[in-house]
Amino acid sequence: MRFGLTVIFLYGILQAQVPPGYYNATHQLYGISLKQALYNLIKNHRVYEYTSDTTDTWDLLKDLDRDSLNPSNVIEIYTGWSVNAAQEYNNGNGWEREHVWAKVHGGFDINPPAGTDVHHLRPIDKTINAARNSRWFAECNEPYTVGGLPSGSYYSTNQWVWKPRDCDKGDVARMLFYMAVRYEGENGEPDLELVDYLPAINHDPAPIMAKLSDLLQWHAQDPVDSYERKRNDLIYTKYQHNRNPFIDVPDFAWAICDAKTLMQDHSASSILRLYPNTSSENWMVYNSLQTKRSEEHTSELQSH
Repeated sequence: MRFGLTVIFLYGILQAQVPPGYYNATHQLYGISLKQALYNLIKNHRVYEYTSDTTDTWDLLKDLDRDSLNPSNVIEIYTGWSVNAAQEYNNGNGWEREHVWAKVHGGFDINPPAGTDVHHLRPIDKTINAARNSRWFAECNEPYTVGGLPSGSYYSTNQWVWKPRDCDKGDVARMLFYMAVRYEGENGEPDLELVDYLPAINHDPAPIMAKLSDLLQWHAQDPVDSYERKRNDLIYTKYQHNRNPFIDVPDFAWAICDAKTLMQDHSASSILRLYPNTSSENWMVYNSLQTKRSEEHTSELQSH
């Protein structure tokens, strides 16, 4: 996806095992209508316990994040380190489970469904887990090291922020987009929202996550890869039986986000908003990084 251009939304589905007709209900929708249609598709999925004597999230992650080069291992997020899957936590000597949407932001803890939704759970090194903590996702440039070695991720000593390594940035963005659509406050579930400012309270219990404009940039910079597609397919076919739409159709992100909000100065009132373009019957999709729409693409939109 190139920056600086209005994107024409053609609902191109990436190569994945998407059932025929799965996204039919989203045809020619955008904004609030599209968000609601996607919510209806992905809610009411199968739920697993966080830790249990039966199949739990440990078991799912050992399958979903299996190291293809060493099937006895799992791959940890933010570092790419491969570790023994069978260890699980192992009294702090093994690996841990990362809630990419930090569970304090919304207060769902490890409770189903949000706290056990494997679309945003990943294996993680315990030191990295402690360092990322509940930090917001945003641009920063201080390398985070473990034992003097770079982890590949970044943080800030001045702001409560974390930036994943380049090949995880888009994955994180798409996981957070999924969570903001999946959890709408129904049936006692949290109503999660993405905001485009850094909240003043580090461990804010409000159901928010930041920073939207950076997430959209990461979504474009780190496109969907085969690892994500395979993982998404496994969650759908074997476990939860729902999909992350932003992996299947990355342009859903542009179709839902109100880029006009992102063009403004970031403030505490800036939140992920959804809009209809009442002046046109066409789908109007905006790239959050554009400063103006190109005349060529505006004309193309009007001709459809």
